[in-house]
This record gives sequence, C-alpha cells and structure tokens, in this order.
Amino acid sequence: MNNILVLGASGQIAQWVIQALANRSDTALTLLLRNPKRLSGNEPSNSKIVIGDVLDRKLLTQAMAGQDIAYANLTGENLDVQAGSVIAAMRASGVKRLVFVLSLGIYDEVPGKFGQWNDATIGEDLKPFRRAANVIEASGLDYTIIRPAWLTDEDEVDYELTGRHDPFKGTVVSRRSVADLIVKVIESPQLHAGASLGVNKPNTDSDKPYFM
Repeated sequence: MNNILVLGASGQIAQWVIQALANRSDTALTLLLRNPKRLSGNEPSNSKIVIGDVLDRKLLTQAMAGQDIAYANLTGENLDVQAGSVIAAMRASGVKRLVFVLSLGIYDEVPGKFGQWNDATIGEDLKPFRRAANVIEASGLDYTIIRPAWLTDEDEVDYELTGRHDPFKGTVVSRRSVADLIVKVIESPQLHAGASLGVNKPNTDSDKPYFM
C-alpha cells in the first residue's frame, strides 16, 4: 500500500493529483486542508480527510504517521515557516520523501524579457518561496521541488523539465501537466529525488504569458 499525505488538498493542482490517484486499491490518500467548506462531498473512497493547518505541529505529526510520501501544495507569506513545520513533522514521523510545489523565478533562473517581466510582476511575492526552497534543500530529506511556469486551466498534459541550474524555458504550463509530474513521482518515488524541476509547456517562449 502506498500511503500519500496531500497538504493543501483543496488546491487546483492537488485536485488533479487526487483525481489521478482516486479509488486505487494500492493507494491510500490522507487529504489535509484548512477549510472544510472546500470539500466537494465526492472525495475518493481511498481517502480520509483531516481538517487543520500545517502549522499545527501535533495534528500534522499525527497525520504524517505511517505515510510514505508527503506532497505539499501550499502558499502564503510564511511559506518557509510552513515548510519548516512539514519537515519537522516528517522527521518526527520517520517520513523521508517530500514533493513540494513552489514557483518559477525563485533562483533568478528565468532569462530574458520574460524573466524581467516575471521579477517585476511577482518578484516580491517569490521571497517566501525562495526561503522555503532553502529550508527544503537543507532538510536532508529526499525532496523534489517543482517550479511551474504561469499556470493555466487547459485540460492537457504537455510539459518539459529544466534542472536547478538550467535557464527556465517557456512561460506557461497547465495545472494538469504539473499534476501528471507529481503523480509520476508518487508512483516511482526514486524519480527526481533531490531535484528542483522547472516545468513548462514546450514552445511557449514569449515576453510574458499569453493571458497577461
């Protein structure tokens, strides 16, 4: 049995991940979210719900117990603090594998005019994401950091990857594509261990995302 803890389970990427893993007999999902109003009432049969905040260390450690992989789909000005709480709960529970979604631009890795536009548009907002990356990279865990391009709701799986020290490619990527990558890592936990991956739709290079 593959036991997966989804943190921020009401998020749009997380919903695609949950849909892909729904009702599998070999997978047990624990879905942690803060707002019970975000529940659809149609959660999969192989899931259980935990209502709470990742900063509630006791609750998080209890939810983490027995998990094989923690997948975090979190955001906020204190994202680095949230990441630290997740890491502490993983250490306390003996869980080693972490998948954490952050953002493009945290390493100043986006080149050209798009990089300039991206930094001018969300550069300040990215600071807690970069701090979170620092915390995760220093954690000693088997982590995969995922850095998506600007997200779309296109119902497609079409993406390519760039490494930690590579220039970022493209401008956009679908949430479903990001979820596909996460599911692949969940299914093959050694895949991309220790990596920080940029994710974009091929051939979308431009000065800014097409919808801006």
